[in-house]
Amino acid sequence: MSEYTVVVTREGKWWMAHIPAIDGLTQARRLEDAPEAAREYIAVTLDVPLSQVTVAVSVIDVDGVNVTAEVERIEAERAEVDAARERVAEDTRRLAKTLASKNVPVRDIGAILGVSHQRAHQLTS
Repeated sequence: MSEYTVVVTREGKWWMAHIPAIDGLTQARRLEDAPEAAREYIAVTLDVPLSQVTVAVSVIDVDGVNVTAEVERIEAERAEVDAARERVAEDTRRLAKTLASKNVPVRDIGAILGVSHQRAHQLTS
């Protein structure tokens, strides 16, 4: 089985799928159809069964917008947000347990943390 890189760009209403390894070009109306269109193009061009062709799609450009770079930036920001959420959750648990160890009632811990007393109870357990 062979894998081919497919570089997809947007031109007008069409997604153009360029297959550099065979200098091929095909198109699809919807982005989700581009991989299959590329696989079919490769299979016909190389006269191999469709089942023997896989593709790795890279969307690079949409009317001058570097999609790949923007997606990478967004994914990095999501990772930062996830890490921050984990830190906040751990800090919240730690404070709830500290307050409980100082005999602060669970309802008051909930009020301090801005959560229900049931959630405060979970945090202190």
